[in-house]
Amino acid sequence: MSGREELRDRVRGLLPARPGAQREFAAAIGLDETKLSKSLKGTRRFSPHELVRIAEHSGVTVNWLLNGSDDAATVTAVPAPSASTTQDGPQPETRRRILETAWELIAERGYHHVRIADIAKACGQSTASIHYHYPTKHAVLTEALRRNVKLAFDRQVAELHTIDNAYDRLLRLVELQLPTDGLLRDEWSVWLQVWNECALNPDMRGLYWDSYDRWFHTIAMTIRSGQQQGVFAERDADAITTQLSALVDGLGIQVLTGKPGSSVEAMREHLKDFIDRTIVQEGP
Repeated sequence: MSGREELRDRVRGLLPARPGAQREFAAAIGLDETKLSKSLKGTRRFSPHELVRIAEHSGVTVNWLLNGSDDAATVTAVPAPSASTTQDGPQPETRRRILETAWELIAERGYHHVRIADIAKACGQSTASIHYHYPTKHAVLTEALRRNVKLAFDRQVAELHTIDNAYDRLLRLVELQLPTDGLLRDEWSVWLQVWNECALNPDMRGLYWDSYDRWFHTIAMTIRSGQQQGVFAERDADAITTQLSALVDGLGIQVLTGKPGSSVEAMREHLKDFIDRTIVQEGP
């Protein structure tokens, strides 16, 4: 059985065995039912975005969908359990809605300007319901971060698993980190606030470093893959990763804080220039 056939079987296994389940599933992941049917029959491929939506809705990982295991070796480093495993319990859809809402509000208003009452109002829940799932605002933030680490991992696996050339994969990996308008800019906004909280609160640092280590190791393994392919120069992969990740952080901060002359487009150009000059295999 091919990998695509196994993927289709795993998605089919996520569908409840009842009339109308496929229609409900398609609506839940924002996909036309006809397209879902074609994908399950093998006449159409699932897009990376669709794989992420399926994984998020079903409580699985894209790595499991594609490879049959959450921790299967793939093109990106697997998150540590402490950085990607959210709380178990009843009403997963309610918890997901709470975390999505909290993340959006924190990105828009700032962590210290968001109250539990604000989260409850925005997602149509009572404050008691929020406290039932997450006793404190800190608990909401912690779980929202874990969810975000999982989503970032899912996006990267979905986007990168078909890119064999390490140079193209590294460029795509960088593209997925640019603070473009929408989801990625919101993620950057929240992570800026996490950095501040980590500087002030040592209890936050463990989760942050777990997630950052995954990002670091993903870059490093991509560079090592490129060195094995002969498209990257034989240099210390960890040292280059430190430089590239620091450049991504610094340029991203400049974009979010509105530094004159900074932009997503300029950030992309600076990062590609660094990759071409520092990482790519030099000619004879």
